[in-house]
Amino acid sequence: MAADLAETPVGPARFGLLAAGVAGAALRVAPGPVGERAWTDGRVIFLDAESTVPEQITAIAVQASMVAAGSFDSEVVRRLVRRPFPVLQRYLLLEGHRALAANADLLPVVAGSLFDPETAELSDCAATSLALAMGKHPLDDPPREFGAIHPKRLLTAQEKLAERAAPDARPPDSADPEDESPDEQDDDESGGKLPALFDNVVGGQGPLARLFRRMLSLGRESEGGITGGGVPKSARALVKPGRINTGGTGTPIAADAVADLRRDGLSYPEWDVHRRRYRPGWCTVAESDPRPGDHPIPLAPVSNALMRALARLRSSLDHKHRRMQGDDIDVDAVVDERVQLLSGASPDGAVYIESVRCTPDLAVVVLLDISGSAALPSISGGTVHDQQRTAALMLTSALHALGNRVSLYGFYSQGRSAVRALRVKRFDDPLDAAALRRLAALEPAAYTRMGAAIRHGTTIAGEYRSAARTLLVVLSDGLAYDHGYEGAYAESDARRALSEARRQGIGCVCMSVGSETETDALRRVFGTAAHAAVAHPGEVSQVVAPLFRDALRSADLRRRISRARAS
Repeated sequence: MAADLAETPVGPARFGLLAAGVAGAALRVAPGPVGERAWTDGRVIFLDAESTVPEQITAIAVQASMVAAGSFDSEVVRRLVRRPFPVLQRYLLLEGHRALAANADLLPVVAGSLFDPETAELSDCAATSLALAMGKHPLDDPPREFGAIHPKRLLTAQEKLAERAAPDARPPDSADPEDESPDEQDDDESGGKLPALFDNVVGGQGPLARLFRRMLSLGRESEGGITGGGVPKSARALVKPGRINTGGTGTPIAADAVADLRRDGLSYPEWDVHRRRYRPGWCTVAESDPRPGDHPIPLAPVSNALMRALARLRSSLDHKHRRMQGDDIDVDAVVDERVQLLSGASPDGAVYIESVRCTPDLAVVVLLDISGSAALPSISGGTVHDQQRTAALMLTSALHALGNRVSLYGFYSQGRSAVRALRVKRFDDPLDAAALRRLAALEPAAYTRMGAAIRHGTTIAGEYRSAARTLLVVLSDGLAYDHGYEGAYAESDARRALSEARRQGIGCVCMSVGSETETDALRRVFGTAAHAAVAHPGEVSQVVAPLFRDALRSADLRRRISRARAS
């Protein structure tokens, strides 16, 4: 008993469980130099041991939330290494508020009111925070509670971790018997052998981890192998990918009514940046089919690189709590289990979190800009329309082949009352020769009232609520122009429309393919939405994965902020 008490963590180390819970990953806490601000290398949070307990808890909440929010992504950290101190401070301010807002439902009471919602909404991912930190947007200094960022130390720790995770490294389960710790040997002798899965939970080999191992040594090894978390991956339950439920528009009668309404036109507001208010019912968007014609069917072979990039987004992991087997420990279930044991009850041993692969849950709406500016020559040959149409076909074909739900529309405008959305492929349509003929019939014409087109794309995407993740992809040269719609007015409305979609939990991706539009001009139109410019459709595979990933993370963050505000 005395030995156990002697091993009880003291000082900042006792908050290891809190840090791991907020970060959602193994994260330890250790004392740092006296007077130094809190910082982390991604695996350990270092605190001033002489600071007060509320100060330590607040610092842990900030640093652990930033770990959970991806603030220390290796690509961003590399770009921070040689940046001046003011840039680091600005980045810390933006990411600190963003991460705390995303983790609002997990924060301890003393840190719950630390973040500023307005500052949190300035950025939706680490890359955006870095861009803002390097810009000239006026920002305050971060609170002292936010601690500090040390990019070189972070990068060193990440490189060491990558070396340990190399393919030739010995897996944990292959450890030699001689390497076992005394605690593990005691478990073996008592007949309660535990899998190596528990070795690095909330603090690695520290007292908390050993306590969890002793608490969970509830049964003996069965004849078929270790029960619980020790079950081989090949024996775990897997959910095979299937199709998404198509109940988005309800009954067929409702679907027909929606189709009729779209033919007649849907009204959308428009943001007036000069008056700082919406113009309700200002624009009308009507759907129609492209005019048939004798056009050659476009061909766009899908590369393996594009298929691999999109395949990673095809499905997601769902974490099931209180399971008999799994990949991680459910801390809440462990506590309940221990309480039941102390009260004389017989717990069921369901103390794991199991990760199961879900049904494909990605629905994508692709909007193709076919305004007159797309007829301009492309920097890679042909016209901008040729390049963007090829990119649209490649994306649609790849997403469709991977089992995702995808729709494709072309759009142009001739005034606020005549915005057209031309149907190439709806969600339930096959990608057949008829769809390809409709795509071939799209020709550049008229103007680009981009805000109205984006809002209509948001309406289309929002009908399929059965898809947990929804993306809106806009392929455009970024030249927003129409009658009474130009300059700062048009750019602000397009940005506003993208922001509205993201607030509804829809990820937004914008790409310019083959156009000469400058990066600053694209940024003025697309704002903080994930966007990129490529010279040729073949380069889409190089940017599509990070763009889609950032857009989905941004949408998830917006949903979490909305839930936090609602609560």
